Amino acid sequence: MTNLSVNINKIATLRNARGENVPDLLKVAADCESFGADGITVHPRPDERHIRRDDVYRLRPLVKTEFNIEGYPSDEFLDLVLKVKPEQVTLVPDAPDALTSSAGWNVADHMDFLTSVVDRLREAGIRSSIFVGTDVENIHLAARTGADRIELYTKPYADLYPKDPEAAVAPFVEAAQAAFSAGLGVNAGHDLSLVNLAFFHRNIPRLSEVSIGHALICDALYLGLEETIRRYKECLKG
Repeated sequence: MTNLSVNINKIATLRNARGENVPDLLKVAADCESFGADGITVHPRPDERHIRRDDVYRLRPLVKTEFNIEGYPSDEFLDLVLKVKPEQVTLVPDAPDALTSSAGWNVADHMDFLTSVVDRLREAGIRSSIFVGTDVENIHLAARTGADRIELYTKPYADLYPKDPEAAVAPFVEAAQAAFSAGLGVNAGHDLSLVNLAFFHRNIPRLSEVSIGHALICDALYLGLEETIRRYKECLKG
C-alpha cells in the first residue's frame, strides 16, 4: 500500500499566528502517527513562516515513522538535514519567498548541482527525492543524478481532474512508468485530496508515497484529524 506522509506546515502556520504553542506541533505530529500516518513531512523555509529550524530538531527524536524534509538545497538547508538525518529529503526548486511549490526542477539546467546534493545525501545515508513534473526526458535525467526517487508535482492533475479525470492522470501514468523503468521510486504531492486521490492511486498503484498537507488539514476542520487520516488511508488501499 502507498504510504501517507502528512505535511504539518499548516499546523505551524496556525501556531505562529498567535506566537504561542497552540496548536502544539509536536503533539499533532505524534497524533498523526498514532492515527495511522506513515510519515511526517515538513518544509522549513528561510523566513520560518511556518516550520522553524528548531521544530525540525525537536521533531527528529519524536517521529517514529518516516521523517521527510522538503526544501531548496541551500547551504543552510543542507546543514540542517545533514545534522538531523531524516529518512528522506525531497529537493524542491522553490525561491526563498515562494508561497508554495509551483513547479518541478528543470534537471538539465541543474544537473551538476543536483548530482552533488544527491551524493552528499547518499553519503549521509539519507534517501533523496527530486520534485519534478511529468516530462519523461526530465525524469530520465533525474535518474542520472543518482536520486532514489522522484516526487511528481500533481497540481496539474488536480486542476484538470474535475473536468476530465482520464486526461488529467494520463501524463502522470506515463511519467511514473518512465521513472520505474529508470529504477526510480515514485512519490507524489500537491493538491491531492479526498476528491481526487483514490483515482490517482488506482491508475498509479506502485506509488511509494503521497505527501499531503493543505487539503488534509482543511478536511480535518470538519472531520477531525483521526477520521481524516483514516479516509486518506482508505484512498490508498488496493
